[in-house]
Amino acid sequence: MRVLGVDPGEKNIGLALSDPSGTIANPLMVIRHQSRTIDAAVIAQIAQEHGAALIVVGQALDADNQPTPQSRRAARLAGALRSQTGVPVELWDESGSTQAARQARLAMGASRRHRRGHLDEIAATYILQSYLDTHSR
Repeated sequence: MRVLGVDPGEKNIGLALSDPSGTIANPLMVIRHQSRTIDAAVIAQIAQEHGAALIVVGQALDADNQPTPQSRRAARLAGALRSQTGVPVELWDESGSTQAARQARLAMGASRRHRRGHLDEIAATYILQSYLDTHSR
């Protein structure tokens, strides 16, 4: 089962897609944030095009596992996605995903110049892989 991972941001939204077995997450693309309704329609279309059976939306929680302003935006995006598609949508804690994406770029040996770009698709991959690892057990 393919799973689409979403890293919602204020400017960009990173997307990652699992392999057909739902085991390995791979970066897919970055889309530019426009509005919640448009973003949800675009993500729903991408999920359909790639045959995703589940959409996982990253939601950052604070140190006490309480919602933050960003997590409330992620929850609203998830709600908009649910109204745009019949594909199930789950929220998943994305805490630390941007830092993990930054570390992954360092580990890949990216030059300083190439590390400056957005990390959205790598963060989406991290979120999705975390979800897949937890649910494969």
